[in-house]
Amino acid sequence: MNSQMILTIVVFVAVYAAITTEVFNKTASALFGAMLMVILGVMSQEDAFKFVDLNVIFLLIGMMILTGITKRTGLFQFIAIKLAKLAKGEPVAILLLLALATAVISAFLDNVTTVLILVPITFLIAVELDVRPEPFVIVLAMASNVGGTATLIGDPPNIMIGSAAGLGFTDFLFKLGPVILAILAALCAFVWLVFRKDLRVSAERRARIMAFEEGKAITDKPLLAKSLLVLGLVVAGFLLHDIIGIQASTMALAGAALLLAVSGIGEVEEIFAEIEWSTIMFFIGLFMLVGALVHVGIMQKLSSLLLGATAGHAKATTMVVLWSSGILSAFVDNIPFVATMIPLIQDMGANLGHKAIEPLWWALSLGACLGGNGTLIGASANVISAGISGKNGHPISFAYFTKFGAAFAAISLLISSAYLLFAY
Repeated sequence: MNSQMILTIVVFVAVYAAITTEVFNKTASALFGAMLMVILGVMSQEDAFKFVDLNVIFLLIGMMILTGITKRTGLFQFIAIKLAKLAKGEPVAILLLLALATAVISAFLDNVTTVLILVPITFLIAVELDVRPEPFVIVLAMASNVGGTATLIGDPPNIMIGSAAGLGFTDFLFKLGPVILAILAALCAFVWLVFRKDLRVSAERRARIMAFEEGKAITDKPLLAKSLLVLGLVVAGFLLHDIIGIQASTMALAGAALLLAVSGIGEVEEIFAEIEWSTIMFFIGLFMLVGALVHVGIMQKLSSLLLGATAGHAKATTMVVLWSSGILSAFVDNIPFVATMIPLIQDMGANLGHKAIEPLWWALSLGACLGGNGTLIGASANVISAGISGKNGHPISFAYFTKFGAAFAAISLLISSAYLLFAY
């Protein structure tokens, strides 16, 4: 290992530690680390910029714009209230339906946006039922991580994996959809077994829920119609990617531009202000930071070590990727972890063949996304949901979340292991 490799590792580890511990702002840490790689001569500016995956960046921006406009219609509040009434005000049934709805919505919108919209609504329901809201918050966070695993656009790690591996929307849907359905069924059973005794209410309380008027949640019907039409076109474009040959990022940006044009919103700056620019810039810095590891040959060395440890055995390598991803993603942000693993798997492809490493991409996706349920800090949706709960007077501790999250993450990884071993 030469001096340039050692320098790159030192900078990367320091920045990674700053990102995961949040001693400094993670976006600032990623950008500073990336620029430090250039300033110290690890790679040139041109090389650094080449590692930025614009497919990921533009897909995120497009979906953030679409979500920002759609949520103005009150659609998500309508869905939550409608489900609560459909469950006849029964708390466990409400929780199960909300979890399933969260999973479905998270498959097509990012899971952070989904919990930002739905978690506050659960407090309204919990207050009317006079039950503790913490189970609702925890289960919705876990459901968002599960649902987001099923599609290309559901969780940022999948966007990164899809772009790097050349996998489309239908690839994720058909390959991961079956196992995610099994895990959702397991989540429903888990919720019923763990929380049913804590969620019992009187008939009077259930009647309060039935008195809600979901129709009042819709604040802009014309915009709702336009949003649903454009979202439908974008999703159709994702599904038809292999036929029409248009990338998901192009479809998302085209849909965002169309909805901006027809929405009637005069000042588009209002929508642009709601885009999570900090997340976008974090990705840009991260791509360059990990690119430095690839540039100096570190990822190639790690690939050789892993292949040597598993003797190139495909199933053993798949299990190592799944469980290491799942365990590590419970403690560190899964986005930088996946960014680090992608070039590692790509290097394995040079030795094993690209067809042989396909199960590794699914193992990485399942491990990184589902492992995030393991602890409070494992996924952004967990942190944001707990933050909302704390602001509403119901703080959720690391230990309390982990008590449920770790158990369900282990169940999810066991189901994923069985699926990958059977399918491949």
